[in-house]
Amino acid sequence: MKLSVVMPVYNERETILEILDRVRAVEVSKEIIIVDNCSTDGTREIVEEIDYPEVRKILQDRNRMKGNSVKKGIRAAGGEYTIIQDADLEYDPRDYEPLLAEAERSDVLAVLGSRALGAAQRCEQMPVNSFSLGRDFLNDYFNVLFGTRLTDIATCYKLAPTSFLQSLDLVSDGFDLDFELPARFVLEAQRRGQQVVEVPIRYYPRSVEQGKKIRWTDGIASLLAITRFRFLAIDR
Repeated sequence: MKLSVVMPVYNERETILEILDRVRAVEVSKEIIIVDNCSTDGTREIVEEIDYPEVRKILQDRNRMKGNSVKKGIRAAGGEYTIIQDADLEYDPRDYEPLLAEAERSDVLAVLGSRALGAAQRCEQMPVNSFSLGRDFLNDYFNVLFGTRLTDIATCYKLAPTSFLQSLDLVSDGFDLDFELPARFVLEAQRRGQQVVEVPIRYYPRSVEQGKKIRWTDGIASLLAITRFRFLAIDR
């Protein structure tokens, strides 16, 4: 099996079946691991009724936050590669194939799907709002600390060999996992003489009113996570 798709879910009853259909339509040998984070809006009941041979379900006993759900999905993954897929419609699973193509290069350790590069490729501007300003600041801060030139470390689409992901001692349980993962990727790639590369992807942002869950407090946690994982690594 080529790919494990880890899909953390929390209160996404309006989109869960649509995104599942889109993921299933991608012509890659895969499994889909849905991790419901104790949804309260009816999503959990929808997930419980899903019955496809390629879909596996993990039902959290309580809300343990997104990062915890992603880690559980990674531990359960059995594909050659693993990618993270949100349960809304902001990201397009048709981008899996170019991400996989890059991951199969021998000099590449991990691949990030870049919303910024995708917008530039289409001659579009990324939306400017409080989310984007915070994201850009965190991205710049990461690049300064790690000596990188990445454009979108906060992207959902992070793809790497499953064996490598399962070897990482990931500790973040919240949205800060989005920043722990690229930190781990970059440090390990530097150690191995490999690269973390980016691929342009499609992106269709939604608002808080439409269900976006990240808040300014998650930005603070992410800033602290970037700092922590950079300097803890130096100390080892």
